[in-house]
Amino acid sequence: MTQHRPGQWPVEQPADLDRVSASVDAPDADELYVKRAAEKALHEMCLDSIQHDLEQQPTGPSVQAKARIWCAHILAIADEVAEVKRRAA
Repeated sequence: MTQHRPGQWPVEQPADLDRVSASVDAPDADELYVKRAAEKALHEMCLDSIQHDLEQQPTGPSVQAKARIWCAHILAIADEVAEVKRRAA
């Protein structure tokens, strides 16, 4: 038996990934860089906001209590988003 099933090794005719990627409208490196920079900036703004709020707390225990509140809020948001995505699927 000489036929290979998908995913079987060795591959007799490997895919030409350069040709495949050239045929698809793939974003260029500049677009990817700008998108990644925007995502990173948003991430840093969110974390900086949380850090600023924590730094406003007067004591160590209040910082930890406020951090727990932030965690609870983030988890609640995550649950809501996950539920919406489950319904959409």
